[in-house]
Amino acid sequence: MKLNYGIIGTGMMGCEHIRNLKKIPNVDVVAIADPNKRSREWAKQTCRETFDPVLYASYEELLSKDNIDVVVVASPNHTHIDVMRKIFETDKHVLLEKPMCTNLSDGLEVLEMSKKHQGIVWIGLEYRFMAPIQSLINHVEEIGDIKMLSIREHRFPFLQKVENWNRFNKNTGGTLVEKCCHFFDLMNLMMPSKPIKVYASGDQSVNHLDEQYDGKIPDIIDNSFVLIDYEDGQRAMLDLCMFAEGGKYEQEIILTGDRGKLETHIPGNELLLTNRKLNSHSTIEIKEDLRVKEVGFHHGASYVEHLELIECIKTGNQPLVNCLDGLNSIILGMAAQESIKTGEAVNLKEFLKN
Repeated sequence: MKLNYGIIGTGMMGCEHIRNLKKIPNVDVVAIADPNKRSREWAKQTCRETFDPVLYASYEELLSKDNIDVVVVASPNHTHIDVMRKIFETDKHVLLEKPMCTNLSDGLEVLEMSKKHQGIVWIGLEYRFMAPIQSLINHVEEIGDIKMLSIREHRFPFLQKVENWNRFNKNTGGTLVEKCCHFFDLMNLMMPSKPIKVYASGDQSVNHLDEQYDGKIPDIIDNSFVLIDYEDGQRAMLDLCMFAEGGKYEQEIILTGDRGKLETHIPGNELLLTNRKLNSHSTIEIKEDLRVKEVGFHHGASYVEHLELIECIKTGNQPLVNCLDGLNSIILGMAAQESIKTGEAVNLKEFLKN
């Protein structure tokens, strides 16, 4: 079974998807669409020697083609809702890059439309498929009842994108939606109950302060602490700093239960398992996924994501990362952004009524 792909949005992530697809058998990228000529040419070069896609300036024209089975949407965040409305007029499978949408109403609309769609709708929260995360999940029963989760990301600033769309909250949904929906998704995945309250503090302290676009200074935050309470007493914390490049690790994940804890890093090849009763710890080697043929920007996770999506298409199974997962990840980001804005904790039940 050969699958034909169309790529909508061929900036950094669109071309990352193409590089992954080049290493997967029985797929072909037959079309790419981007309104920016330079991005189209970049994608054409990325496809070289493997694919020979037709180039379109309009995603509507791409979606009108019957020879496309799967669409990857990697266009700017604020365009996702309009692109998805058009995709839902077809029966094509779709991988929609994170964040699913930039606001609650658009996210709810995508969720509702997805329930009627004939094709698979997969949300690109690929951190789930990183080897350290998979190893942590595989050993979670060894630490007892989950009580706390801490995620730290200390990294470089946002990269420059076409027309600098990622410099403003109105386009991205805000840093805690754009970047951190990955981590909120992991929290929702690992915690055994639902989130009920979000507290956050954050600011734009270092990055992009000397930049201006059409006379406007970027308003995306570059550091934050976010605390999340869960209904059965668990809690999670995100420590984000985007002016901390140069460290050995970009992410640290610590999951603590009543019998012990698990610690790992990204990138990394070790999982530390602590046993409270024995007052000891052991180191578990994280084995690489031998299926991975393209490491890319996400340590092989995007490649695994594509393999899993293809398997779901072939078998007719439900997507492993669905629209409800995508919606829940951006809800936590939006609530955290609101908490920073107001200086108050956000009750999620009340937040979702507004």
